[in-house]
Amino acid sequence: MPPWIEYFAVAVCAISGVLAAEGKNMDLFGVIVLALVTAVGGGTIRDLCLGAQPVFWIQQPMHVWTALLAAVVTFVLVRFTHLPNKALAFADAFGLALFGIAGTEKALAFGTPGIVAVLLGVVTGVAGGILRDVLRGELPWVFQAEVDLYATAVSAGAVVFVLLRQWFPASESDRYLGMAVILVLRLAAMRWKLRLPTFWTRTRSQ
Repeated sequence: MPPWIEYFAVAVCAISGVLAAEGKNMDLFGVIVLALVTAVGGGTIRDLCLGAQPVFWIQQPMHVWTALLAAVVTFVLVRFTHLPNKALAFADAFGLALFGIAGTEKALAFGTPGIVAVLLGVVTGVAGGILRDVLRGELPWVFQAEVDLYATAVSAGAVVFVLLRQWFPASESDRYLGMAVILVLRLAAMRWKLRLPTFWTRTRSQ
């Protein structure tokens, strides 16, 4: 995995963490905490599951500096510029695509079976957002029926990546195709409201 992908993922997720603080009356410290949790939370859980020690941001502290810089710049920028209402969703979509495949690839590098790599890719992609939403006192996006194809998009892209890696092990384009699948599915779902069926039960008449 080229290092720039993980750094870009950290920056994008940190930006989404800052944007998620809107309306929560947080100061700069609270916003930075939210950004850091969003940026490194999923990768931390992935590394702990894999037994990768130390976790990625301790081994390479530049990830933390990247998240801090992105958070502070965004914190200042939004005070002077009006961002589109969909800015958080778009930033989050890019974070899902980048971290979802980065997590899947790292899991494969540790010799995990394909299905485990897919699950850890999903964890890497969505866990930071879950922690972000819990900290801001909201039901995580991944559990909201009205949020269109969230973890499902990561799962689909991760499966495509794992299959391509098995069929074409020498290819360098498989990770980018996997990211494209996640991003296209998520953006298409946002555009056309594509969702999975919602759970409900048929009640018996008394």
